[in-house]
Amino acid sequence: MGMNSRRATWIGFSAILLWSLLALLTIFASPVPPLQLNAMTFGIGALVGVIWTSRRGFGVLRGVPLRVYALGTAGLFGYHFLYFTAFRLGPDATTGLIAYLWPLLIVLMSGLLPAARLSARPIIGAVLGLCGAALIVLQAGSTGAPLAALALAFLCALVWSSYSVASAYHREVPSEAVTVFCAATALLSALAHFAFEGTQWPENALGWASVIALGLGPVGIAFFTWDIGMKRGDIQFLGTASYAAPLLSTLALVAADISAATPALAIAALLITVGAALAANAAKPTDDKG
Repeated sequence: MGMNSRRATWIGFSAILLWSLLALLTIFASPVPPLQLNAMTFGIGALVGVIWTSRRGFGVLRGVPLRVYALGTAGLFGYHFLYFTAFRLGPDATTGLIAYLWPLLIVLMSGLLPAARLSARPIIGAVLGLCGAALIVLQAGSTGAPLAALALAFLCALVWSSYSVASAYHREVPSEAVTVFCAATALLSALAHFAFEGTQWPENALGWASVIALGLGPVGIAFFTWDIGMKRGDIQFLGTASYAAPLLSTLALVAADISAATPALAIAALLITVGAALAANAAKPTDDKG
């Protein structure tokens, strides 16, 4: 609707930038337990969605099929539930690496979309990006995670990549539908929290600010901009560029003195940059004319 593919791609890329703050803000939000944090942040994300949706009016939500709402809620809730559970069972670098297979899966799955063509360059770029992500995650040192944690981490990657590619398949669904996804995820997370966790609130102003920032950015605006990128942008480039998230996340932790800078970061940066460049050059901007 008046938005070309290049602009939509860069809007989608903004989600990757916001997700790079996820780890840092989550650490600062301690000791709030995962499902409670999920409920709080997705609740804020739903409020962001209400403001987003009010621009065009809530009537746009009426024509969205129930199966799409179910798919979106399953994607957001399922990913985060599996992610948190995997790290609870195996708080290990290997778990993180397996969970970060989703960008590679997005690139590969994008070849299944109607009129899509998967060339060698995006695949090579995605593999290079995976190698860069692997360096970042594995440099922390790994003693091996339980098999159950690795299985859940793989399911987590599968859920998010499937959700993302399904968003591209349902191009006709307005991005405002993400508001309902967030609200339903907040409700399910709250119910799961009361069933499985004890309530703990942030201990200081930084903790509360981090919860609010999470809800506004990585668990709010990011899902809407990602939806635009998936539906109207270059999905193969975005899938490969997603490997920038673990790199930028690590750099944010280094800047905050939570992690140490290492030579592996420089090599990882090179691999991720080359990988994203390969995917970008492989894109055929057929709908950028005008």
